[in-house]
Amino acid sequence: MTTTHERAATYGEVFASREFRVLFGSFTLLVAGDQVKMLALAALVYARTGSPGLSAAAYMLGFLPYIVGGTFLLSLADRIRPRTLMIAGELVRVATCLLLAFAGLPVWAMLALVLVTGLFSPVFMAARTALLPDLLPGDAFVLARSVLSMTAAGAQIGGLAVGGGILAAAGPAGALAVTAGLSAVAALVLRAGLPDLPARGAGEGGAVRETLRVNRSLLADPRVRGLLLAQWLPVSFVAGAEAMFVPYLGGTAGIALAAASLGMAAGNLAVGRFASPPARERLALPLAALSGVPLLGFALQPGFAWAALLALLATMGSASYQLGLQRGFVAAVPEPVRGQAFGLATAGMMTGQAAGAALVGLAAELTAPHLAIVLAGAATVGCSLALHRSLRPASSAPA
Repeated sequence: MTTTHERAATYGEVFASREFRVLFGSFTLLVAGDQVKMLALAALVYARTGSPGLSAAAYMLGFLPYIVGGTFLLSLADRIRPRTLMIAGELVRVATCLLLAFAGLPVWAMLALVLVTGLFSPVFMAARTALLPDLLPGDAFVLARSVLSMTAAGAQIGGLAVGGGILAAAGPAGALAVTAGLSAVAALVLRAGLPDLPARGAGEGGAVRETLRVNRSLLADPRVRGLLLAQWLPVSFVAGAEAMFVPYLGGTAGIALAAASLGMAAGNLAVGRFASPPARERLALPLAALSGVPLLGFALQPGFAWAALLALLATMGSASYQLGLQRGFVAAVPEPVRGQAFGLATAGMMTGQAAGAALVGLAAELTAPHLAIVLAGAATVGCSLALHRSLRPASSAPA
């Protein structure tokens, strides 16, 4: 919980930390490399089969394991030393890319390999996120989260652009080899640049049993459960609305999607840079609710330029409101299971965004794409108001 006199950290202070620069660099390589890997895999599957459906399935396969890994394996994020776990993640990516590129696997085996190795992705990501409060305590941790959120949006776009260029120049196998090389470099940087901190908890019993037990205990805590739902629900409906840009805008949807990514970065930067720690926490509720308001403008069936502006405004709110929840979440979660808690938050967010896209897509089937976006906006406002207790600072929430 913040005090009214707490000084806000600065991005300069965050980047002054050598350890954070190591995490930042390796995270950028991870996000961009994953985009290149999935593009290359989709191209490889299409070249082998000629099936657009299998190619699209191959691209989406990297996101599915978060549901399973987040449910059954997250306790590993607290039972293994964080540096060791992150390096293991990079080495798994190296092996996966090299096998995909050069082992001559049949298509079913390639998809199975990506699915199985991807089960551990939420564990590796949880170890990275949970390490931030140890390296950058206080408000610096919130800004570090802001930087990684902006980096994720930028690296996804950059990874797609760079991946397309590498695919054109070197083909799918070459692109996978490049990704393997970048992951190997990231592993070396993590080994040289991060302290070897101990694991947070020993755990009880097997990893699956421990993960299920801790997930249940986290969700049974009203404060933690509320903060998890607050991180999952509003942004899921905004993401669902983004999924309708292609059927609504057709060939100009890329402009709106790029504007949405720009809005994420701008919202994080503005609230992180100009709002004090207490102000960020007070702004969480209004920003979450207001992120749905621009989507209501699609009732007027705007053209691509106005649609892009509305998308930018919506994602500015949906990205920035979460900054006001981070300190409260760290305080509410027991330190020995912090890694699993952050992993559960990320896995639930990714699952929620997929579910949001499915629900908004169903609404579009029953109505029309622009009306489905309007419904997503109304749902964003509604669930934000319903979660008002969790979206308010703990000191001001009603007992």
